[in-house]
Amino acid sequence: MLTEHNRSMTPNPALGVVLHWLGGLASGSFYVPYRGVKRWSWETYWLVGGIFSWIVAPWIFALVLTKDLLAVLGAASPSTLFWCFLFGLLWGIGGLTFGLTMRYLGLSLGMAIVMGLCAAFGTLMPPIFNGTFATEVAGTVAGRVILLGIAVCLAGIAIAGLAGVYKERATPPAAQKAAIQEFNLRRGFLVALLSGVMSACFAYGLAAGEPIKALTVRAGTPALWRGLPVLVVVLIGGFTTNFMWTVFLNIRNKSGREYLASELTIQSGLEKAPQPIEETALTGPGASVLTHPATQTLRETARVPRMRNYLLCALAGVTWYMQFFFYTMGETKMGAYTFSSWTLHMASIVIFSTLWGVGLHEWRGAGRAAIRLLLLGLSVLLASTVIIGYGNYLNAPLSR
Repeated sequence: MLTEHNRSMTPNPALGVVLHWLGGLASGSFYVPYRGVKRWSWETYWLVGGIFSWIVAPWIFALVLTKDLLAVLGAASPSTLFWCFLFGLLWGIGGLTFGLTMRYLGLSLGMAIVMGLCAAFGTLMPPIFNGTFATEVAGTVAGRVILLGIAVCLAGIAIAGLAGVYKERATPPAAQKAAIQEFNLRRGFLVALLSGVMSACFAYGLAAGEPIKALTVRAGTPALWRGLPVLVVVLIGGFTTNFMWTVFLNIRNKSGREYLASELTIQSGLEKAPQPIEETALTGPGASVLTHPATQTLRETARVPRMRNYLLCALAGVTWYMQFFFYTMGETKMGAYTFSSWTLHMASIVIFSTLWGVGLHEWRGAGRAAIRLLLLGLSVLLASTVIIGYGNYLNAPLSR
């Protein structure tokens, strides 16, 4: 007879896919509130939003939905906590180096390489490291179907990246030069390799937290919420990396006063070419690079909508966290092949962040070839989630 705990662990791949879609929607949507933040530098609103993403939301949700959180974390071995924290730290590095990839390769090509590497490494390395890849994945029909879904996902990411390349070609040469002033294929690929591999470390952190999941279920937490305590530890690592970098930028750019200032002296006048702000789904989220125009040297005092900025950053931060809230829920529904959750997550991020880009008119004027490739890429990505879900469904009876 099923208990309440193992009933929530009964495989339901269709529900798992939907939950991962919701996570992708959250990841693709989180940056939208940041568009309303005014008079703050990137490092300021990124840190404020990050405090909600990586500290406030993880602790509140874990404290409310799990049993004896502090006791569970206290009972976890130091080595388990260390590896969860370290992988979160490395994931943060991957997100921050994403911006360098954009500098050297441009958004479309850079995104395709980083997301493809992140999906491949984050999905395949855990079963390879555990020694189960040959027997339980490649050696079973369900596992081979999931591998097919992973390959289809990588193809979809590549097609979406190619659509972006066509889109960039359709823009005026002056805009192309402004967007990728430092194009360097060799250097960009090396940085993209580092970013993709490091960004996949989030999946490794979740895998390293399996003992914590077992402890929290043993403490009486429903299995559906068992991943929330792990997120607390992994995201502390991610917060550490981002905190150090944003505070460094606050000091270097003398922007630390923005947290409390109600008025700021700003520069206004003629606009220069927009400079890319490094912001992505991997550092915290979605797949977007926001731009803010720099101006020439006319100084004036402007009011800062401080409370509004804090509220928008809080909304963005909590929305970002929700991607992994739904991820951990979806993971519990995928049966034995929980590693496939990472590919579903990556595919969903690309799908929904691209749809946001379409909705915000970022693809206006891209040309028919780019739009056709974009639609094909989204269709292939959607198909990959269905294939992976079906592979988990084939194995579901064995997982009960």
